[in-house]
Amino acid sequence: MIWPRISWVLTPQAKRKVAVILGLILLIVLAVGSDWFWRFIYPIHHEATIREAAEYNRIDPLLVAAIIRVESKFRAENVSKVGAVGLMQLMPETADWIARESDIPYSGTEDLSDPETNIRMGSWYVAYLLKQFDGNQAAAIAAYNAGQGRVSRWMKEGVWDGTLATSEKIPVGETRHYIQRVSFSYEKYQELYPDF
Repeated sequence: MIWPRISWVLTPQAKRKVAVILGLILLIVLAVGSDWFWRFIYPIHHEATIREAAEYNRIDPLLVAAIIRVESKFRAENVSKVGAVGLMQLMPETADWIARESDIPYSGTEDLSDPETNIRMGSWYVAYLLKQFDGNQAAAIAAYNAGQGRVSRWMKEGVWDGTLATSEKIPVGETRHYIQRVSFSYEKYQELYPDF
């Protein structure tokens, strides 16, 4: 059997299209490998407020940034379906409790849309959770999402040991994904902003 000969001759117009496509692919590969691309995907806004609140509460500002990224993608006006408000998505009841326990000025739910108030309250709450869980960051992150009582119960009953490595054992899917997303964002922020 004789095989037909196939020739791949590109017209000048087709060559230009191929060159443009290859050029775009090269640009994408170079962009994805660069810090500026990842800093665009993982920005930090309200830097001074995050630094100040984190320093005051003796926690890592990059952890605060990671929580904000997952909670609201740095949109101060965000209000969730369940009523969590602002950058760090605080529930009004939690904010009332934080106001009673801390020295943060707070006059009501409308204050939660203010980035400075929201970050100060959210950072205080993260520090509080870290203390409650003896510095266990994974447990504190889970508690930020699911509540301190629930996470304490999971750990006491042996449902979850409180580590990121076993986060797949967290019985609530939203919290399981939350801790993984915050931890991934936190690692990305550490990589991209080592001097923050």
